[in-house]
Amino acid sequence: MKIMKFGGTSVGKPERMRQVAELITKEAEEKIVVLSALSGTTNALVEIGNSIARGEREEAKAQIEKLEKHYQHFVSGLVKENEFHNRAKSIIAEHFEFLNIILKISFSEALNKDILAQGELLSTKLFSVYLEENGIDHILLPALEFMSIDAHDEPQIGSIKVKLTQLLNLHKGRRLFITQGYICRNIRGEVDNLKRGGSDYTASLIAAAINASVCEIWTDIDGMHNNDPRVVKKTMPIEQLSFEEAAELAYFGAKILHPASIWPAQFYKVPVKLLNTMEPDAKGTLITGDAGSVGVKAVAAKDGIIGINIRSSRMLLAYGFLRKVFEVFEKYRTSIDMITTSEVAVSVTIDNEIHIKSILKELEPFGIVEIEKKYTIISVVGNEIAQTEDILKRLFAALTTVPIRMVSYGGSKHNISLLVHSDHKIKTLQLLNKGLFDLD
Repeated sequence: MKIMKFGGTSVGKPERMRQVAELITKEAEEKIVVLSALSGTTNALVEIGNSIARGEREEAKAQIEKLEKHYQHFVSGLVKENEFHNRAKSIIAEHFEFLNIILKISFSEALNKDILAQGELLSTKLFSVYLEENGIDHILLPALEFMSIDAHDEPQIGSIKVKLTQLLNLHKGRRLFITQGYICRNIRGEVDNLKRGGSDYTASLIAAAINASVCEIWTDIDGMHNNDPRVVKKTMPIEQLSFEEAAELAYFGAKILHPASIWPAQFYKVPVKLLNTMEPDAKGTLITGDAGSVGVKAVAAKDGIIGINIRSSRMLLAYGFLRKVFEVFEKYRTSIDMITTSEVAVSVTIDNEIHIKSILKELEPFGIVEIEKKYTIISVVGNEIAQTEDILKRLFAALTTVPIRMVSYGGSKHNISLLVHSDHKIKTLQLLNKGLFDLD
């Protein structure tokens, strides 16, 4: 059995949803199809939740009505026969009635999770109606019946495996299953989610749970590219990556793949393919335990980085100093991306400022603390890149006009990371494209 996940742009228009139906019925292999919400829906639902949270009920009502009109227009282009068109309209009416009822209820975070879940529920139900209209046998498998997270918001892979296997056994002989990405239940049994980009995570978790033959992630780009095509004119797809390389690229900014989505497939040795819904015959990118080649493969950028510098003359010969610093970040569940040290200073970067005030307050006794915002981590990724001949020479020769704040080299065999001010991000990516890949 294989997993096929389709993102919001892949199902965002009626003609694209029809194309997805063609793709999933091309071959006879059993498959579970994971769908995201229609493109733009989650953003709209976030705004609806924000309006309700601010007490702006009329604004929220207007936003709900606008989104409902979008869906009404969508189904008019998706299904044709009256019977199925009426069923699709009934599904829309049901979900938007729920959103309108919420306008009369006190806002809470749990209620907000219910709001955000509507996108995936709508896309899968409407897709199911389309499949029925076209005589395509399938089972709609509710993700809320098997996908769950624990008290720390981590997926319960053991529970997912047991529940999903039980559900599949109820439908022995059926070959096509449709389910929702992103949504799940938390430890309290409430509707929750796997955070932004969580549909990739859903697909990988399902692939791991059933030991799938492959986990295919279908988007609107033909695989992972060597650079960001939104800001660099010439880029090229990468044919093969190791799980380690893909994880580095996803974590450090490659938008095609959710950072958390690699580990379940990697742990259970399920190959991952990144494919293009609009160009289904393109090779895309294969991700396995084998890197395929040695050397630089791609550059990625992660924005929203905050630098924290702690200077203290007491650091020299101070046993346990770094441990105490790290304990502050651990206390506030804030991960560190990069770190550099000298005899009298330590600099770290974080990408989450939720607890920044508390962190800075607890770091003050250690020395002079300085904070720098609006930075970007540029990561150069490749198999055994740290051992690649002349890599540092080529890297820094390409960036002679870019001021570099920090460098992380040697911590990973697959990654060299640079910290630059965000104003220099695009220039840095373009210069590296020329210097490392000879692409203008």
